[in-house]
Amino acid sequence: MLNNKIPPLIIALIFATLMAVIARYSIIDLNELILYFSMACVAIGSIFVLAAVLSFRLANTTVNPHQLENTSTLITHGIFKITRNPIYVGLVFLLIGWGIWLSSLWALLGVIGFMGYLTLFQIMPEERALTKLFGDEYIVYKSRVRRWL
Repeated sequence: MLNNKIPPLIIALIFATLMAVIARYSIIDLNELILYFSMACVAIGSIFVLAAVLSFRLANTTVNPHQLENTSTLITHGIFKITRNPIYVGLVFLLIGWGIWLSSLWALLGVIGFMGYLTLFQIMPEERALTKLFGDEYIVYKSRVRRWL
């Protein structure tokens, strides 16, 4: 014999009412959550970019990716121990933050497009140029540190 004397439908209605009361008095504002996630991504992205630019400045070398011939130092410390491309990683975080703020999963596909385009048309040519400039030192660095994260 069953210990439960209350029909399952009544139990479901009791729990549905309880859920409605909980929902009414403990509202989670998804807009606020979206804002916090977006701001966190923007903050992380900004930290990556600023740390990289500061590293370039302290090493007295160029930040401009279109003037690689002016690169005087291979930076392998600080943020460059985490990723070979901290400025690009920072930009990815900024775009993720933007996509989250837009509240669109489809918009986040733009991040994938950005990463693909940048890898093919910016990072790979940069890697070839840096290999020519720094030779084995850069090849060893590439083997130790990831391109992205």
